[in-house]
Amino acid sequence: MSERTRPPVRSDIAWSNAERIVIRGHDLVDDLLGKVDLGDFGFLELFHRLPDESESTVFNAMLVSLAEHGLTPNALAARLTYLGAPESLQGAVAAGLLGLGTTFVGTIEGTARMLQEAPAQETWRSDQAALQQVATRIAEEFVAARRPVPGIGHPIHKPVDPRAERLFGLARDNGLDDSYERLLRAIQAVAQDRLDRELPINVTGAIGSISTTMGLRWQVSRGLGVMARAVGLVGHILEELDQPIAQTVQYDAEKRAVAHMVEGDSHG
Repeated sequence: MSERTRPPVRSDIAWSNAERIVIRGHDLVDDLLGKVDLGDFGFLELFHRLPDESESTVFNAMLVSLAEHGLTPNALAARLTYLGAPESLQGAVAAGLLGLGTTFVGTIEGTARMLQEAPAQETWRSDQAALQQVATRIAEEFVAARRPVPGIGHPIHKPVDPRAERLFGLARDNGLDDSYERLLRAIQAVAQDRLDRELPINVTGAIGSISTTMGLRWQVSRGLGVMARAVGLVGHILEELDQPIAQTVQYDAEKRAVAHMVEGDSHG
């Protein structure tokens, strides 16, 4: 690619000079500081505008719902990394964020992609028979391929994930369209029937659905989990300072892992 055909280097997010910092047209000092919370700022980064009151309520609720869920693998990864590198808090948080994949939190992306790749025709939004047909096709494709349907199922929260139901309620109460919620519920019903087991819509499924309604592209929807869980992981590092458990987890895991060899050697 020649110099003439190479696209220009350009960013429209922010600029600054000696007197000002401007982000998406908003002066950081005069327009944002003390007036905009972190969730609304996240909305600004993703949608290039500040949210209205309803959007702010729903968007902030989605982030809060993902910030913390106890000693998950990503929280343990952060704590164990901090044990080995206490000089690098950011490295420990990053280690935890790297575990946000198709099992934990990252299913936001899978749900959003599944819904956004549904037929573009509007008939399924207003016609229940058409919606059921689309939902059946989507669910049966996953079942036939023996792949988990993104956004449904949870090992603990059954028969419903209370976080998901609360988010859907907030979205409806704040005037968001419920088409994607209805489609996801129809997919869930088909999957439950075909697999003959309880598969509640989980919180990441609800967020994938609501973020799709808001117009967020599936390619960055996992970023909602990254934003939220980073906050929770910093909290885990602080607790690790005050109530350390990482070394105990390490020693216990090692003891269990080699117990068969130690016992065998003591009898030999």
